[in-house]
Amino acid sequence: MSRKARLLSAAFAAVFTCGLATGAAQAKEYTIVYLAPSLDISYWQWVAYGVKTQAQKLGMKYIEMTSENSPSTQMNNARTAVTRGVDAVVIGPVSSTSTPPLLRFLKDHKIPVAFTGIGPAPGQTAFSSSVTANNYETGVAEGTFICDQAKERGSNKVGMLSLPQDRENAQKYLKGAKESIKAGGCDLVQILQTHGLTVNEAVQQANDLLTAHPDIKAIYGMYDEAATGAAKALETRGLIGKIAIATADGSPTTIKLLRDGKIQGLFLQEAVGQGIDATQQVYNALTGKEVTKELPLPEPLVTKDTIDSPETQAKIKRVYPPSAGAY
Repeated sequence: MSRKARLLSAAFAAVFTCGLATGAAQAKEYTIVYLAPSLDISYWQWVAYGVKTQAQKLGMKYIEMTSENSPSTQMNNARTAVTRGVDAVVIGPVSSTSTPPLLRFLKDHKIPVAFTGIGPAPGQTAFSSSVTANNYETGVAEGTFICDQAKERGSNKVGMLSLPQDRENAQKYLKGAKESIKAGGCDLVQILQTHGLTVNEAVQQANDLLTAHPDIKAIYGMYDEAATGAAKALETRGLIGKIAIATADGSPTTIKLLRDGKIQGLFLQEAVGQGIDATQQVYNALTGKEVTKELPLPEPLVTKDTIDSPETQAKIKRVYPPSAGAY
């Protein structure tokens, strides 16, 4: 081989080696952890599906941990995740009020954080993104809808089955609902907050509403199990259709109830979509791409008449995964 050929070969090898090194640097495999408040609730399972699906698409390792609705367990999970070397966190917090110490800890370790479903406490800024529903706007829209439903049935009395009010999303829902219910000329006669987000609890609370206020003609639900429980209570009392029900979220169960005329309105919340978008946001933060701090996803109203439209069907696929049930 001539001297010139040897020099060219060496130069090519150097360029090739440099290219491999650059490619290896660009191909760093990140690890993401999803901190769920509880994996006993289907909603948070569906967020997990979204996080895991998007993580796999982006070539990220996926870890999930449940906080069992305990702020201290949530904090311990964050510490464990950092010890395990995670690069990013997606979290559905136990409550908004539980987030300040967790955010301080993760900021100290320079780990990007994206919230799903429930945002941080007011005034907190040490996070990359908060991917939630447009809770206030949905509260307004659902309040207007349920007030109209009550008046169609001959009363302006409305009851509510609420999420815990230590969550910023629930506070926004309630603010919007109160404003629009009042503006519509209706009376929100009682608000009952859930403690466990179970159908059995919602059945009991709906019965309590109906016993204390037999003149109500509509029930505003803030979460999926609220509508399921309320529908069970109405069916037992022979009141299906005579008292209207609307709720946020959406599931195979409430979609069937909507089709059967047992509830009148669903405001679809993208559990899977929130997981997907939150994962994308922390990945963007890790890779120097643009990050959106506040990302409120619309919750459109769906009724029996619109459930089978192409737009609604596309939306539902971002609410829950195929494994959860039919669309």
